Amino acid sequence: MSEAVEHRAEGSRTFARRLGIRCPAPGSWGTDHRGYSRLRRGRVLAALAVLVACLLTFHSAVPNTVGRIGSLLETFLPWLGLAVPLLLVTALLLLCSVTALVALLLPAAAWSILFAPRPAPASEERAGLVAVQHNVNDVNTDPAGTARTLLRVRPDLVALEEVTPAALLAYENELARHLPHHAVVGTVGLWSAHPLEDVRPVDIKPRGFGPGWNRALRATAVTPQGPVAVHVAHLPSVRLGLRHGFSSAWRDESARLLGAALAAEKEARVILLGDLNSTVDDRGLDPVLAQVGVAGEGFAFSWPASFPVARIDQIMARSAAVTRVRSLPATGSDHLPITATITL
Repeated sequence: MSEAVEHRAEGSRTFARRLGIRCPAPGSWGTDHRGYSRLRRGRVLAALAVLVACLLTFHSAVPNTVGRIGSLLETFLPWLGLAVPLLLVTALLLLCSVTALVALLLPAAAWSILFAPRPAPASEERAGLVAVQHNVNDVNTDPAGTARTLLRVRPDLVALEEVTPAALLAYENELARHLPHHAVVGTVGLWSAHPLEDVRPVDIKPRGFGPGWNRALRATAVTPQGPVAVHVAHLPSVRLGLRHGFSSAWRDESARLLGAALAAEKEARVILLGDLNSTVDDRGLDPVLAQVGVAGEGFAFSWPASFPVARIDQIMARSAAVTRVRSLPATGSDHLPITATITL
């Protein structure tokens, strides 16, 4: 071993010892202090790598019977990829076995297949409806400024949730400058560049909720490409606690009702915009996903606005392609707006 290489190796061993990690002595690269070979060292790391790969690939097999742990895992599934660099650094510090390093290829490949962005085809059509989805927050102190932020992408459709009576006039005044057609039901609203017809509420209210709980609507947008049914929905929030785990029963019930409404929709082309309080990986959204397709490449995390870790605001469609999904700058809400292009 050259002097330079030996110097770097000694530096790695010194750093590892400060972390309380026992390393092989100089000149004993092939075995550790217990006489284990490089192939036997790092078995724990290899097992953890395989576990991470299994969770990424077979997350739907994790049961929801106790604390709905399966849905909790799926909500933050992309972040499981952070385990790969952490395990890799640990393996390198431990001068670990080839087995552990090879095993790390499994979760890396699984994450890449599920989440790695892929370049859009060069021939991708650029025309389409630009849609914006935003939970504006019922305590938003700057509704007018929020509306102006949404208009910067020149949208054709804007869906809002948590619209309060006090803030409604500000949204109407700002958005109407470019989106003259709108409909509001309860706390959800839809603004459109195209005429809206057949506007009506959609009942997604879980059992036990009062009659004033109105958080979904549908309308027919009359576009140059023909009529399109547009649904706007705000599913109930979930709760995370030590006593009950990941509590999502109300949201899941509301998702089943929304899925039934989408299944009954007579228009061939459907757009769904909403705060679904769920990621597309969460099985709680399966009744909805059975009726509409998810957005294209991109994470577009939307919540919480201060440090987004999940996209729970969704833009979906049936008989249409949703592409170029991304987050927009923060507003006065605890959610980030998201936008996407919908090709009919």
